[in-house]
Amino acid sequence: MKRSEINLFLDQAIDFFEAHEFALPPFACWTPNTWRKKGAEADEIRNCRLGWDITDFNSGNFLSCGLALFTLRNGRLGDGSPGYAEKIMMVRENQVTPLHYHYRKTEDIINRGTVFMCELVVQLYNSEEDGALATTPVAVRCDGMLRRTEAGGVITLKPGESITLPPGVYHTFHAIHGTALIGEVSSFNDDAHDNHFYRGLPRFPEIIEDEPPLRLLCTEYP
Repeated sequence: MKRSEINLFLDQAIDFFEAHEFALPPFACWTPNTWRKKGAEADEIRNCRLGWDITDFNSGNFLSCGLALFTLRNGRLGDGSPGYAEKIMMVRENQVTPLHYHYRKTEDIINRGTVFMCELVVQLYNSEEDGALATTPVAVRCDGMLRRTEAGGVITLKPGESITLPPGVYHTFHAIHGTALIGEVSSFNDDAHDNHFYRGLPRFPEIIEDEPPLRLLCTEYP
């Protein structure tokens, strides 16, 4: 991705969260110059990769295959940081997060939208040991209720609804009826090592520096 694209989509995400009256923590506003002045007091933000994350999964087309999100809290095993993670996401209409599963993480994906009544479409497969797509039915929990769907079936989340995704369950999602405010609450989050993409896509994009960064991404802190 070009840095100018990242800056644009990050700026749009800021406006989107504000429109939903979703307040971000103070470090969401830190500029690169502010980061250069931060010492060990900000190590948890650095080490747990809190903050901005704009990716097109190296697709070259963020609007059709991409995601804008902010990691609010996260932890690392045994270092005293939280044993859980939370993210807030801006998922555009028909913008796909590619099919993937997690080796260790269990996550709740939550449609938190109230301003715009958008829905999130989640497609599901079980995985085989070799990473192939299983043909078996998928069983997941949605707000305390067990739901089942065939392999490749979808569950649509209306505002306020959620889905719990255990390790090994392939999922891909996109919004319909507009841009959706989507939350994630999970166990430890490790995007560098805990994602298995069905088509082998990278989690983080290669960045072409065509202008200065508006904000640093969570992988870029000094």
